[in-house]
Amino acid sequence: MHTNPSHGTFEDLFPLLPVPIAHRMATIAYHLRGLVEAVYPDATDGNAVSAIPKPKENHAEYALGQSPGPGSGKRNAIFGYICPMEKYVRLGFYYGGALPDPSGLLAGEGNRLRHVKIYTLDEAERPEIRALIQAAVQERKSALAALGFLPVAC
Repeated sequence: MHTNPSHGTFEDLFPLLPVPIAHRMATIAYHLRGLVEAVYPDATDGNAVSAIPKPKENHAEYALGQSPGPGSGKRNAIFGYICPMEKYVRLGFYYGGALPDPSGLLAGEGNRLRHVKIYTLDEAERPEIRALIQAAVQERKSALAALGFLPVAC
């Protein structure tokens, strides 16, 4: 996995949570990050912590890589995010409305954004979670190819 440290690191997500909660949520979040890397080893990991950390906006985004050139659709290459909260870790998909979800795990309204709230490590280890990540990667590859953008691994 390629990390873009210009916005911070994955580890920066957890100091914003109380210590006992941070440890439990970190265990889940790191497992999910490992799944992302297993599904798509060339994913780019960019922490979206703003200059003034806001815990409710604290997340790490995952993209297919860096798309070449201006107007290349780089933002469109982002397929998901991990957001540790106090009671769960949110695994989100920016184009989740287009994903198959036979188990009905995805929540969210609107045309695109969907997420799964993961409360335990056992939930994170469900095969359906891996399948959603795989589907999100494939959806972005197909969508970018249709737009003429071919992501380039970092």
